[in-house]
Amino acid sequence: MSHAEDHAGTRRDFLYYATAGAGAVAAGAAVWPLVNQMNPSADVQALSSIFVDVSGVEVGTQLTVKFLGKPVFIRRRSPEEIEAARATALADLPDQLSENPNKPGSDASDENRTLDEAGEWLVMIGVCTHLGCVPIGDGAGDFGGWFCPCHGSHYDPAGRIRRGPAPRNLDIPLASFLDESTIKLG
Repeated sequence: MSHAEDHAGTRRDFLYYATAGAGAVAAGAAVWPLVNQMNPSADVQALSSIFVDVSGVEVGTQLTVKFLGKPVFIRRRSPEEIEAARATALADLPDQLSENPNKPGSDASDENRTLDEAGEWLVMIGVCTHLGCVPIGDGAGDFGGWFCPCHGSHYDPAGRIRRGPAPRNLDIPLASFLDESTIKLG
């Protein structure tokens, strides 16, 4: 047996391992962009939560901010609006089960939709649940809340659907007070 034949298996094994290693690196290089593109982009991550200064919002007015590409209504309700919303019986609402993510297990009563216990601060995603139009606020519609001009949905002062084609109340985002003048969305 010659010396070259002795090392033939060793060279063949080396070529197998080198080829397999190069193939694994090439496969990883091809798959990584596909996996990485599923991660949220930097602009989405930056907007995953925002802080809103509400110190300038007067009673009976509304501030609209953009959060995750959607308008968010932050309304500081007047005592009359709170009273009107709380006077509505849950049985009179088409959507009685809309849950507030800030209060898990809640129903659509006015007390469960507001950000504070007194009911002064109402934070909602300003997109009609019918086909995604932006409702008009400041007491619009037949119930003193919001009115969607696209297909005629009427919302009350708590953002609950009262009449029209919208299937659900206006959605409530995750929100909390950081201090008495700052709300964190997200």
